[in-house]
Amino acid sequence: MKKEVGLWIDHKKAVIFSLADEGAEIKRISSELKNNVQFSGGAQKESTEEHGDKRLTGHLNNYYDEVIDYICDAESILIFGPGETKRELKKRLESRKLHQKVVGFETVDKMTDNQIVAKVRQRFLK
Repeated sequence: MKKEVGLWIDHKKAVIFSLADEGAEIKRISSELKNNVQFSGGAQKESTEEHGDKRLTGHLNNYYDEVIDYICDAESILIFGPGETKRELKKRLESRKLHQKVVGFETVDKMTDNQIVAKVRQRFLK
């Protein structure tokens, strides 16, 4: 079974468009990350911020793992999106020995679902 995946990702959500022998599918995964995470704590400010950073890292790692679990059976993976999220995901793919499946890696702005689908179809349905 052949499966090719295009993945648009940022820290808030991932939009995954899969093309497989049995058809096409779009999947959305939310990180459920809050927009404005604030930490307080006078004299303890530094340790509170450090604790917050660890919580954020743990939360994002769970999010990346959920995305990877969904795409790990793909033959080819195209990763695109804004910012650092795609690089962080790529590092996790490397640690799970899945980086050889990545066929493209691009920086792009926000995209609609239709734009994502069109980009993935253009890449894989040549």
